[in-house]
Amino acid sequence: MAQRYVRVKTSQGQIYYGYLELDRSVRVLDAPPWLGGHPTAQTLDMGDYTLLPPCAPSKIIAVGRNYVAHAAEMGNEVPTEPLLFLKPPTTAIAAGQPIDYPSQSQQVDFEGELALVIGERVRHCPPEQAQRKIWGYTIANDVTARDLQRRDRQWTRAKGFDTFCPLGPWIVRELSTSAQLQTFLNNEPEPRQSATFEQAVFSPAQLVAYISEIMTLLPGDVILTGTPEGVGPLQPGDHVRVEIEGIGSLENSVASRNPSNPLVTGTV
Repeated sequence: MAQRYVRVKTSQGQIYYGYLELDRSVRVLDAPPWLGGHPTAQTLDMGDYTLLPPCAPSKIIAVGRNYVAHAAEMGNEVPTEPLLFLKPPTTAIAAGQPIDYPSQSQQVDFEGELALVIGERVRHCPPEQAQRKIWGYTIANDVTARDLQRRDRQWTRAKGFDTFCPLGPWIVRELSTSAQLQTFLNNEPEPRQSATFEQAVFSPAQLVAYISEIMTLLPGDVILTGTPEGVGPLQPGDHVRVEIEGIGSLENSVASRNPSNPLVTGTV
């Protein structure tokens, strides 16, 4: 099994990076792994921590319409160059934490995606060097208030609500381009989404190179690489699971529409 890198919070409120052992204990690192963190003598048992999003990005850059069939199901053409938008870092939540259904929306959709984690400062990166700038891979759900996206005609509000970027549960260093992404709703046996990354219009390396010509990427930043066809609505009480072969599964439930529903804090 590939090494799984996590970010955790102890019951005392301390936040650590580490790697997950087979018994679910965490070997603590002395720094984020992409900054050269080394294992320490400290180990956290399974009951001594909760998972956080596996990194704390300065920004989350997302890519729209990067799968031909998804662009078609949305009634759009495939872009001739990557279509970018930003999600605030405050959208990030960990596996197992609730997606809060905002009272402003009547249609909130799931969008399972592969996420890239950047390992170093990247600016004006040639395409042939871009793959080496990707430190690892994790799973994301680009939750979207679809009705607000249509109404606003731009995507900031629709993509930017707190809890709208489940991320994790951990990071792996390597991933096959033939790995399959699948999204399941409420434990249905058939996936709502199913695709391999070979079907994407723009590869991870192409995305990193393109984005680096626009903005500086910093260690720990996250790039969402686009969602395949099959996106669909969520309802309060639903359970959504995004699986990526070679990584694992990211599972979250949907909380109520109650605007006073408290959000989980301290997770970013």
